[in-house]
Amino acid sequence: MDYFKKLLDLLKTEREEDKQSYQRLIEMSSVSERRANGLSWYPIAIRGSEMSRGDYLAVEVERTTHQDVPHQLRFGMPAVLFSNHDPKKDRVEGIISHQSGNRLKLTLRTDELPEWSRDGKLGIDLLFDDNSYDEMQLALKAAAALGASDKDGRLVQILTGEKEPSFDPNLYPINIPKLNPSQQEAVNKILAAQELAVVHGPPGTGKTTTLVQAIKVLVKNDGKPILVVAPSNTAVDLLSEKLSEEGLNVVRVGNPVRVSERLTSLTLDSKMAGHQGMKDVKALKKQANEYKNMAHKYKRHFGKAERDQRKALFDEAHRIMKEVGNVEQYVIDDVLAKAQVITATLVGSNHFTVRNMKYQTVVIDEAGQALEPACWIPILKAQKVVLAGDHLQLSPTIKSAEAAKNGLSTTLLEKCVALHPASVTLLEEQYRMNEVIMGYSSKVFYQDKLKAHVSVAHRLLFKGDSPLAFIDTAGCGFDEKLEGTSSTNPEEAAFLFKHLSQLVSEFEQANALLKEPVDFPTIAVISPYKEQINILKEQLPHSPDLKPYLDKISVNTIDSFQGQERDVVYISMTRSNAEGQIGFLSDIRRMNVAMTRARKKLVVIGDSATLSQLPFYADFIAYAEAHNAYQSAWEFSDM
Repeated sequence: MDYFKKLLDLLKTEREEDKQSYQRLIEMSSVSERRANGLSWYPIAIRGSEMSRGDYLAVEVERTTHQDVPHQLRFGMPAVLFSNHDPKKDRVEGIISHQSGNRLKLTLRTDELPEWSRDGKLGIDLLFDDNSYDEMQLALKAAAALGASDKDGRLVQILTGEKEPSFDPNLYPINIPKLNPSQQEAVNKILAAQELAVVHGPPGTGKTTTLVQAIKVLVKNDGKPILVVAPSNTAVDLLSEKLSEEGLNVVRVGNPVRVSERLTSLTLDSKMAGHQGMKDVKALKKQANEYKNMAHKYKRHFGKAERDQRKALFDEAHRIMKEVGNVEQYVIDDVLAKAQVITATLVGSNHFTVRNMKYQTVVIDEAGQALEPACWIPILKAQKVVLAGDHLQLSPTIKSAEAAKNGLSTTLLEKCVALHPASVTLLEEQYRMNEVIMGYSSKVFYQDKLKAHVSVAHRLLFKGDSPLAFIDTAGCGFDEKLEGTSSTNPEEAAFLFKHLSQLVSEFEQANALLKEPVDFPTIAVISPYKEQINILKEQLPHSPDLKPYLDKISVNTIDSFQGQERDVVYISMTRSNAEGQIGFLSDIRRMNVAMTRARKKLVVIGDSATLSQLPFYADFIAYAEAHNAYQSAWEFSDM
């Protein structure tokens, strides 16, 4: 099928670009730079080792310094153990088989630790993740072959637009009291769909709540396990927790990022550990390690008899480990047979423990942020697919500009919404924002269909406050500057904190008049530009009025706030130039995310002369004026 040939070509372009940028980063950086970029743990200490499946060795390590540095080392990723003596030669590759806090397990492709591991400082480097690309490539090829089959290819043909989805006309609609009408409609659409249902969930509309209720009914009706996947571990964790709270037997494949006791208890590892069969595994592993240690007692210089004895001990250890593998597989199969819901990331859904499982229904959450080739990994296991997300918020991150431009940035969710409108339900009631904050986004992106639930529609930061402000810096001389490839605007940043300080003072005064004072609000300061974020982070501690509240104020890029919300959100638009150039501010989906994070107050600070070059911003400024929410920064000149 040409459809999959094109996707395979785009994936190849993306893989090459990703690999090259990774290699540039690795080859040109020292170990301390790699550690700062989250690609290395260094130094580390080995805390233990044991034989693992397939004659591999599982080594547990701990990072002993720089423990607060964020990192990208995650379950399932390839990594290399190295020594600082000779990092190019003294290295052994493996896969991260567990990661929690400052410890991880690395399953090495060897059956014993090399000599150099006892000497010098050790570290772990992340390797380029070929495995994910291999999985995506295999899935696309398998989908192409399946789509060519008249007998088994119907789902593939529907998703690629060759056929239309069907619905059960005889299904009696069910009523779930805790859901609103559009959420009810989404659940009934999911139940009636024979092959495809799409839940379009704009910000704050309760998409997760809707999905959890639908999955609950599907489990009850089908009596078969359901696979629930998402592109990020964080999204998988959230769903796993919510589904478990509804009383479903959830098995989380892979390691949760949000390491709570509740989540850890849902993992396959944890459920296996509590299984009767694992007593046998422990005893067998102990035995295998004893044989292996006995074999290691033979030093290098020994005769034929010793060599034969050493080989016999290793052979026995390997034979026992084969038995361990069989018992572990029995335990895995038994745990999964009892599961009602299996949760994993898109690529994690093909982990060796669940690789051969098939499902009646596969649910893909956050499908608006999922790379299409990755979606085909779980889809190939399904009779029916439910896609949930919002294609009008941020699309997936793509390294290759060429691949993005040629179609890789268009998600399967976006394609299905366009191809099969009969499968789509828009969730229309939102529970996050004051209706004035919601209004512009609803008009531009959601055909003015969103309505604010009565509990949030009129809520304010304090009595008499306005929920929206656009503060125009035109003519103030706040000119942007270029830092590398990123724009900054130090004067706009300084103005933002003065304005925020004034808002905090007004809040404190209003709060003092209340019989029962309310908690200080949560605040986000966001910008599309990374360098502007750095300037904002530098300036924040120097605002004396904000010092007592620093733990309530988060400063970060718009992208990092997708899916989050705060009471108050400030957006520093940054761009201000005579040419009216706005660069990637023209990505209005990013602005949709930015403008829909705030519950009670949204403050946008920017230069109307520059921004108005794009109709989206010109219309937003007109919307602010219509709601009496436009002010010039000149009005604050005495701040």
